[in-house]
Amino acid sequence: MKRRYNNTILSVIFLFLYACIPVEKIPDVSVVKADSENELLSKAERLFQQNSYSEALKLYDEYISKYPRGASAPDVLMKEGIIYTSTGKHRIARNVYKYLIAHYPDSLQVPDARIEILGTFYNEGQYKEVIGQADEVVKYIRSDPQISRLYSLLGDAYLAVGSPVNSVYFYSKANERSKLPERNTVGKKIKDTIGKLSSEDMKLLLDRVEDNQTRGELMYCLGNAWLKENRREDAFRILSEFIGKFPDHENVSQVKQSLSEFQKISEYNRCTVGCLLPLTGSYKIYGNKALRGIELALSEAMDSVQNPGQPAVNIIVKDSASDPNQAVRAIGELANEKVAAVIGPIITAEVAGKEAQQNGIPIVTLTQKEKITDIGDYVFRNFLTPKMQVEAIVLYAVKTLGMHSFAILYPNEKYGETFMRLFCEEVASLGGTIAGAEYYNPNDTDFRGPIRKIANSPAFDALFIPDAPNKAGLIIPQLALYNISGVQLFGTNLWHSDELARMAHKLVQGAVFPDVFFAESSSPEVQLFVRNFQKTFGETPGFIEAVAYDTAVMLFQMVRRPDIRDRSSLKNELMRVRDFRGATGLTSFDSSGEAHKRLNLLRIRGRGFEELSY
Repeated sequence: MKRRYNNTILSVIFLFLYACIPVEKIPDVSVVKADSENELLSKAERLFQQNSYSEALKLYDEYISKYPRGASAPDVLMKEGIIYTSTGKHRIARNVYKYLIAHYPDSLQVPDARIEILGTFYNEGQYKEVIGQADEVVKYIRSDPQISRLYSLLGDAYLAVGSPVNSVYFYSKANERSKLPERNTVGKKIKDTIGKLSSEDMKLLLDRVEDNQTRGELMYCLGNAWLKENRREDAFRILSEFIGKFPDHENVSQVKQSLSEFQKISEYNRCTVGCLLPLTGSYKIYGNKALRGIELALSEAMDSVQNPGQPAVNIIVKDSASDPNQAVRAIGELANEKVAAVIGPIITAEVAGKEAQQNGIPIVTLTQKEKITDIGDYVFRNFLTPKMQVEAIVLYAVKTLGMHSFAILYPNEKYGETFMRLFCEEVASLGGTIAGAEYYNPNDTDFRGPIRKIANSPAFDALFIPDAPNKAGLIIPQLALYNISGVQLFGTNLWHSDELARMAHKLVQGAVFPDVFFAESSSPEVQLFVRNFQKTFGETPGFIEAVAYDTAVMLFQMVRRPDIRDRSSLKNELMRVRDFRGATGLTSFDSSGEAHKRLNLLRIRGRGFEELSY
């Protein structure tokens, strides 16, 4: 129900008697006995108090008719306005107030009449009129009750048009000038409206408002909002300040309890990093590859010659066993062991990420899982993704090779469909076209059907085949059967295998694919990593070892820094990583926690690979 804005008035008059009367000097009237005037006014007042508005209106009208110069005439008009407002006749009430202002400009009721005019607009749903005319009205009011009422009305209007930030601001201005019991009413409005704000809005208002009650409520709500967003250190700071400044606030006890729990959670071992990897189960080969990369980074970090005077770094390794429940339990165990951050997992990253986010632990996942960093601001990803690969291929094809038309042959399963979709989107974004896209059964060995369809497509410059080398090695030789030749072949990082060159040796020459790591790179960082890895483990590392190594090196460097004193600071520092130079090239993290890398583009040459510049 809309709020009604009524003021105390002492008399009433029918609108038709004055609505059209021009502003001019009121003519003299005969002097009547004071007792007759007072008697008429008293009778009208009694009827008004009894809510007999129709009868009261008649007597107020009679008063104005007989005593237009009476001392109570402005009060009578104000009382008439409240009658019309209470009966929903807001336009008539507005004309009453305008008449009062025009004919009794020196009356003390004029400022109230101006405010009540805004009230009639509000009651009619004309909220923008309230906001637009308020600046003019404020010039004519001086008393605290009037100022409080005007600002409260402005707060209501801004709330009605969907601007709770401005609403809270004007409620706070009203609260500065209000007294009990109005202060309780405005205070409830402030509390209810703050509940509609985002944490960013609350922070903005803290820099604008001066009213202590509003500031206290903002600090309390902002602290709780930050707790829900897992901005634990920010929440601790603002809630600690809240307790100090508002020790008598009704929620102080609850805040003290929250801070006590927060302190328990926030305690952590600064130089201990957790590792959550699939060391057993179906994906153990990948987990153990990643662990070897992390262990190499740890051995280098502990080298006292290279890192004199640095605090020791420790790792706690947990096996996810590729099981979601085990991954959740492992994150809980790492939280209890107070690790600074977690590396991994490769599989079960989503459930692990949610648990780490809940515990306020930065976690750098090694997964291709889509939208993994959408879980929260403590969840990062440092891995080779389909999107990265597609962006690198299409950019090279369009900008370096000048190609604009493409075809796609892809397996009818998730991997192929994902790459096909991303490839189409990236080609379109760079102004290219897809001449044809055909899928095949991933279990087939004869691909003549889909190849024939591709051959019948409009001419294209390049063919993209997002599949493993054993499949690509079967498909590529069959292309010539349908006169598909002289086109550039593109694949994914799965083509980084000797098997493809062996299966389709001459036909696959010049094919290009991306990868995040190339062990034969001329990069000094890659050469050092490969040399140390081979010395330690007796084999050449692959991209999983390299990504895990880079991730560990980044984290080990950060946790040792004396200026990073809590997990929130560590999380924020990860977001600020720009062009970290490692075995996988340059790595940067954006504000969402996604890694950005410039991938290697490799070309098949003979039975080996060579780096391309792009």
